Amino acid sequence: MKQRTNYYKELVAYYSIPGLVSEEMQQKLIQLAEELISQKEDEFPEINSDYTLEQIEKENKEWWPSHCEALRQGRGDILTGEYREDLIYLCQDGPYQGLEQQVEREQHWWALIAQPGVTMCWPIVMFSGEHTLFEWKCVDDETNETIAKGNVTWVRRGHRGGCYLKTEQLTFYRDVFAPEELLKLIKKV
Repeated sequence: MKQRTNYYKELVAYYSIPGLVSEEMQQKLIQLAEELISQKEDEFPEINSDYTLEQIEKENKEWWPSHCEALRQGRGDILTGEYREDLIYLCQDGPYQGLEQQVEREQHWWALIAQPGVTMCWPIVMFSGEHTLFEWKCVDDETNETIAKGNVTWVRRGHRGGCYLKTEQLTFYRDVFAPEELLKLIKKV
């Protein structure tokens, strides 16, 4: 029988199920996320002998847990800061280009997946150079009901480049638009 993969074995925090990340680590990861956003360069970095795919993959593995924590905490400011200005975002409601077109829709998604009483989890995450593929689901903490799920590919040029292409398939089971009280919980840019 094939050995199962622990997708988090090389990462600093486990986001595959609720309850595995200490409050201290959560705070560290939010600080890291803010730091990583500040490293994004205006000029899109080239992949070359000074900035290799191996380095970019290492940086993406460092970034990943901070992204998960930012989503769990509804930090729309951090999530938007992870994107390049010329982001291409392909999903069933898209395509979107840049940072303005997806704002209205994405704030509803973030509000629903980060709402109190729901925990977002990422059971699978894989890295290859500047590509990060992951599956996610949001679980109601009381009923264990899956309220939403999806799979995503980010093309992220490490800390220096940020995400320039995102593809996503989302399925919402309970709600599609967030009520105003949940939208108010998302930290804006």
